[in-house]
Amino acid sequence: MRRLFGLLVAGAIVVLPAFLQDHGTTVFAQAAPEKTTFTGDMVVWAFAVNPDKTADYDQVVAKLKDALSKSERPEAKQQLAGWKVMKNAAAQPDGSILYVHVINPVIPDADYSIVNIVYEVFKDPAEQVAFYDTYRGALKAALFLIQGPMTSDFSK
Repeated sequence: MRRLFGLLVAGAIVVLPAFLQDHGTTVFAQAAPEKTTFTGDMVVWAFAVNPDKTADYDQVVAKLKDALSKSERPEAKQQLAGWKVMKNAAAQPDGSILYVHVINPVIPDADYSIVNIVYEVFKDPAEQVAFYDTYRGALKAALFLIQGPMTSDFSK
């Protein structure tokens, strides 16, 4: 009985990766994060980017903009119009580069997950995995998220 169990486990160890190799990428690419929504009128969202990966993060931002512009969701056009990204001119003390996303106005119940937005438009699993790898490789950390009501608008 023990020999049979040992053979089954050994067989599974050898055979299972062959089945998962092709499908693992597809499952990974389809497993998008949960919806990200914001409250209030505006958002300030900051990320630290690895200093040698700023070009990669710039590609992520460009892909996000492209996805929002190609999306068929009506709120995507509103998101596109109100989403700005600023790159800090000076490095942080640890060498990372600060990118600040300013979203104004916030579209109620719209999904602001960068990965979800890109995956919605670009459906090729290989492209999704490449995008995700670029995004995760560029990010050092999500630093902060500030969301809330507008208390003063000096333009009015």
